[in-house]
Amino acid sequence: MQLKSLEGCRLKIGKYPPFTYDAYGGGGKATLIPNPKKNLLHISFSPNRFFIPPLTSKTTRFLYLPLPPGLKIEMSMDQLEGTINKSSGEVLLKFESKFLFSIGSMLKFPGLIVKTLLRTGKVKSKLHQAEGLVLQNNGKTKLVGISIIPKTGNQILDTFLGLPNEALAELQCEIK
Repeated sequence: MQLKSLEGCRLKIGKYPPFTYDAYGGGGKATLIPNPKKNLLHISFSPNRFFIPPLTSKTTRFLYLPLPPGLKIEMSMDQLEGTINKSSGEVLLKFESKFLFSIGSMLKFPGLIVKTLLRTGKVKSKLHQAEGLVLQNNGKTKLVGISIIPKTGNQILDTFLGLPNEALAELQCEIK
């Protein structure tokens, strides 16, 4: 089983407008974990073999404009695992990652720690709400999740993003 990320993803932190993100080309193969329930697949992705394209001026827009050149947010995934209900198409994945923000090669900030449950259902918090899309027959799905991003310890980044703060992720993907 493989997950492929697609274009049309969105990331939003706090009250800032969303980033639109073309994650096309990312993904990886899942390991199937034995499960006594035949309609429920347990899957796990290896962080070493899962690629998430960075947010750059080529892949990301903010306020309809590309990110400035040199600005980059890379994702270092620590965990992606969960279940797929073959009967209902519901997907629930535990996602843990660090988002590493840099400006050129000179300025690197501490990682933003993101822990969330990506799901095909509805999510709602004080600031955000979104609704996923159950796994379709063609393998397409939309996973959504809300996370509280803790402080990084970098006063500039923490102040700029208002950390701790809520973040919303919307991932368009294909699972086959």
